[in-house]
Amino acid sequence: MESTAADELRQLGWSDDESIELLWSLSRAASADLALRTLVRIKDGLGAGWPELDQALRKNKSLRGRLLGLIGASAAFGDHLVADPASWRLLDGTELPTKEQATAALLDVVGAVLDEGATEGSQTYRASITGPEAVVALRKQYKDLLMSVAAADLAATVENEPVVPYQTIGQLLSDLADAALTAALAVAIATVCPEGSCPIRLAVIAMGKCGARELNYVSDVDVVFVAEPADAMASRVAGELMRIGTSAFFEVDAALRPEGKRGELVRSLDSHIAYYKRWAKTWEFQALLKSRPMTGDMELGRQYADAMHPMVWIASEREDFVPEVQAMRRRVEETVPPELRERELKLGRGSLRDVEFAVQLLQLVHGRADNSLHVQSTVDALTALAAGGYVGRDDAANLTASYEFLRLLEHRLQLQKLKRTHTLPPPDDEDALRWLARAAHMRPDGRLDALGVLRAEVKRNSHRIRRLHSKLFYRPLLESVARMDKETLVLGPEAAVRQLAALGYTAPEHALGHLTALTSGASRKGRIQALLLPNLLECLGDTPDPDAGLLAYRRLSDALVDKTWFLRILRDEAAVAERLMTVLGSSAYLPDLLIKAPDVIRLFADSPSGPRLVEPQPEDVSRGILTASGRYDDPQRAIAAARSLRRHELARIASADILGMLDVRAVCKALSSVWAAVLNAALSAVIKASVAELGTPAPASFAVIGMGRLGGGELGYGSDADVLFVCEPYDGVDEIIAVKWANTVADRVRKLLGAPSTDPPLEVDTGLRPEGRNGPVVRTLASYEAYYEKWAQAWEIQALLRAHPVAGDPDLGLRFLHMIDKTRYPEGGVSDAAVREIRRIKARIDSERLPRGADPATHTKLGRGGLADIEWTVQLLQLRHADQIQSLHNTSTLETLDAIGAAELLSEADVDLLRDAWITATKARNCLVLVRGKPTDQLPGPGRVLAGVAQIAGYGDDAGEFLDNYLRITRRAKAVVERVFGGE
Repeated sequence: MESTAADELRQLGWSDDESIELLWSLSRAASADLALRTLVRIKDGLGAGWPELDQALRKNKSLRGRLLGLIGASAAFGDHLVADPASWRLLDGTELPTKEQATAALLDVVGAVLDEGATEGSQTYRASITGPEAVVALRKQYKDLLMSVAAADLAATVENEPVVPYQTIGQLLSDLADAALTAALAVAIATVCPEGSCPIRLAVIAMGKCGARELNYVSDVDVVFVAEPADAMASRVAGELMRIGTSAFFEVDAALRPEGKRGELVRSLDSHIAYYKRWAKTWEFQALLKSRPMTGDMELGRQYADAMHPMVWIASEREDFVPEVQAMRRRVEETVPPELRERELKLGRGSLRDVEFAVQLLQLVHGRADNSLHVQSTVDALTALAAGGYVGRDDAANLTASYEFLRLLEHRLQLQKLKRTHTLPPPDDEDALRWLARAAHMRPDGRLDALGVLRAEVKRNSHRIRRLHSKLFYRPLLESVARMDKETLVLGPEAAVRQLAALGYTAPEHALGHLTALTSGASRKGRIQALLLPNLLECLGDTPDPDAGLLAYRRLSDALVDKTWFLRILRDEAAVAERLMTVLGSSAYLPDLLIKAPDVIRLFADSPSGPRLVEPQPEDVSRGILTASGRYDDPQRAIAAARSLRRHELARIASADILGMLDVRAVCKALSSVWAAVLNAALSAVIKASVAELGTPAPASFAVIGMGRLGGGELGYGSDADVLFVCEPYDGVDEIIAVKWANTVADRVRKLLGAPSTDPPLEVDTGLRPEGRNGPVVRTLASYEAYYEKWAQAWEIQALLRAHPVAGDPDLGLRFLHMIDKTRYPEGGVSDAAVREIRRIKARIDSERLPRGADPATHTKLGRGGLADIEWTVQLLQLRHADQIQSLHNTSTLETLDAIGAAELLSEADVDLLRDAWITATKARNCLVLVRGKPTDQLPGPGRVLAGVAQIAGYGDDAGEFLDNYLRITRRAKAVVERVFGGE
């Protein structure tokens, strides 16, 4: 205690032996210092009346518990008592105010009587006191009643008094709110209709926590107004009620009405019905779940409830039900600043809202077929869900306990200053946390002090809510197909299908079949699957396509049925399980790869240095492919080994990409490196076999020149390998023999790589060779040189800008580069005629090459500001300036853009726009392949594919934001492209 405590105790007369029992009680208050200071202030206020209170505290333990518990936990109520010290007598009794008593007390202070025109059972009164005087009287009376509830709630922290259950407190506070607004309505009617009876019927509907009778001490009270007639006078009465209620009691909020704050404050019953039948969104039906008539014309209120509630229970049949509910929950989470998420009791992860959303979703899903779920409070709903078998009984009990614990902390935080709050004190504010621990009746447990117990309990309950959040949905589903616990009630097939549909599965019957298959039989694997699936299904539920993800998981489980490590790693490594579900529910490209290369799943774990998926370096991967294939003399076996490692690498790279571990540059570099290594392995194997067949050394050196994206090291998942084949006869070898041999090698490489397979294709494309598809597949170095010197067309010169050796004889590849440099980087730049030709070809591509039906705004390759636009722009600048600027001798689009910026050929802003557009379009193109499983260049309209692309691209579930960003970036880049191609 503080240093002033001894003096303050002497002032109270509590420093003798006879006061020891009082001191023990005082020491148990949440803040003994606050309680003591407040008692001194009350003594000063009472004056000669202090001995009466002093004696009552010495004799009456119940009063002592209520008063010391209250003023030790609430500075606000301490101030309230100091302002009217005689009101301590309101705490001298164990009876809590009933709704009728509270209503009578509040009506009495404003002299209210039943309005003459009130119907039977109506709560429509008329006050005789209005204006500021009424507000002051109501505020004092309401706070006296609230103080009585709070004192009873806190008494057990000081004395051995009965603990008032959470539900009882919520009901008392809701009843008190009903009484308060009944009195506010009485004053409003007297203010708006001073003469005669009120000519309108007005019903006030409670929503939210008040509607569910689980109100907080300090909370907005959400209301909706129904009136007959819904005229200007009805609006004035409702508005006056809100003004008085907000001034005297708490914030009265009508934002849950139809059309929200933009809508009419008061509507007729027919208008409400019409709105909800035609215009209401899913969240509005979710809000109606907790509605109830609270005051005013109760008969009209019941008519409203009778009309609205049936609509609530068919809301889950709406087409947009699942995405709207899920989006609403995510929006709530996103409103919490990151620095407060661990302290947020109401809106964070593992918070009160997690419980409420989960419970409401289950109610809406199953309530259309089960009337027992038509209850309003969260705790009652959990009880009903358990009784109906929709939630495990133990899970419901644990979730209820955690929910009530967090609500208790919320109540204690609000009582301190009577302020609306649901945020825990900062972790380093030990004084505030220790106060909260004591106010919540935390006691040392022999191992931890009260503060330690509080921290442990907050962590334990938040974790339990997060864990049960998944079990709440999925454990009952699995009980229905696996029967892990014979004592547990299980969902019937129809209920299971409904629940799966509500969780985002578009083919719930098929999903239920997959669950049955996964958990079938009495095998150990089936039991492990049943234990794993709740968390796996929750992870799948956050992916764009949970149906496809569950099917893929079933196929993977079937394929790995003999791999004991598979289920073990999912059980023991939570990160692996979560990442695997994310990948399976996001991509049609990956499941087949993972089935054939399951060891990649082991890489989903983390090592001490970070994610294992990104540890392999492209150079090491290339070396591994060449080494593995080099062990075989048979080309088919060698290429099979290379394919196997390629499959492994594609699965690893795509997984890391989907999980956000690799950026666009790293993905393109890795894919290009793998392609080059496979080409190298195939070429080496074919040449080795050919030499063995001939029995003589190879007649020529052979090199593969990468073109296009392969040459630039910027391949995507759907890219072919554009190449040129070049050979050079060894000394003394006839050129015809050498070229014939080289053609045989090239043909065999292409056929072996292009052989049918379920893997992503390995197409080797030689369409960029001289004379296009009419020219020879293989040429000698001298033949290439002669052709390019005499016949090279503008498009061929442009294509050479990305030429780079990728396989075969490195010396020959380097000589090829030196040979073409004079063609692709001509002295003085390309001619004006060549520039005009390039512009003509580009214009023709823009007008003719776009596929029929494609949207030019969202075609990633040929559309506005797409890849072709950026690459042609970069290449035109290379053709014109590379002879003077050595840094433009680069095959990479992004690296060349950096050089263009450094050379100030374009402004830094223009370079940034082109770079952003190239990265954005490449990312979108790669994502399209990952989502659809096959190459495509056209972004789709709204739907699952676009949602999947947006999620992999890092936009979460906001496909609209992804598309807006794509359109914005490509539109700005197109303006730069048009300036360059318009002539300089």
